[in-house]
Amino acid sequence: MTNADYQILLFYKYIDIKDPEKVKNEQKLLCLSLGLKGRIIVASEGINGTVEGTKEQTERYIEEMDKSKYFKDIVYKKSFGLRGDAFPKLNVRVRPEIVTTNIEGLNPQKITGKYVTAEELHSWFENKKEFYIVDMRNDYEYASGHFANSLFAGIHNFFDLKQVLPKLKHYKNATIVTVCTGGIRCEKASGFLVANGFSDVYQLKDGIQTYMEKYPNQHFKGKLYVFDGRLTIGFNTSDPKHEIIGKCMLCGQKSELYVNCEYDTCHYHFIACEDCRDKETGVFFDKKECKQIYLQKKYKNLL
Repeated sequence: MTNADYQILLFYKYIDIKDPEKVKNEQKLLCLSLGLKGRIIVASEGINGTVEGTKEQTERYIEEMDKSKYFKDIVYKKSFGLRGDAFPKLNVRVRPEIVTTNIEGLNPQKITGKYVTAEELHSWFENKKEFYIVDMRNDYEYASGHFANSLFAGIHNFFDLKQVLPKLKHYKNATIVTVCTGGIRCEKASGFLVANGFSDVYQLKDGIQTYMEKYPNQHFKGKLYVFDGRLTIGFNTSDPKHEIIGKCMLCGQKSELYVNCEYDTCHYHFIACEDCRDKETGVFFDKKECKQIYLQKKYKNLL
């Protein structure tokens, strides 16, 4: 359950970093000194992070970041935390990209879609402007919540970005708005479409989370998947307009509960419902075969 005394920051910035290893070490020391946990990725192209701490700790982090020549103008998406339990530990790494595409030369500082703010997008919806939302998130994220009538890009991992072109080829001359959780993936996804001949490409500035905060239960249906211990977040979910669109993969019943298959080699991540919790073991399996192997291993270990 979320707690108002704790805060989670979601942030990114594309900027040239000469010494990512040095920045990684600085970030690690800063987070440890403030008592923050979370994940931060540093690359020569910028920074991508999600951290949790008390409100005081996270606001101190923002103050320190504002002193940096690299990070002083970052936009932070803020939401309630989990009493410091949203992440098991602090993890700061250097990687080739801050969000992996495996597409060479895809630089948002040089080519990206035009920004549309949450306010502008809401106005487009209300005024019935002709445009197409293209959801660039992974399939399991899309399952729990998405914009009404959006086009799903059809990818399981963002590094499958190249696969979206055949699906979207009929929209090359249409107005397209790419959307993702906090905006970082859309910086590259929209640029990728522009580079491949799409003529009118926008990206939702600061992501779906910002839109949901400002316009809860308006045009975005369901809950937003997030990559921390909360798994999903919603805004004003007690509102009768809040709609559960997630469905149990096992029986089709409406649900917003994410689980992992208990068979450790599988661990498939999916939406289930409590009625489909396995009665014999008390856990979830996505396939009968997974339960069979799980039980075989369990009984073997007991012998």
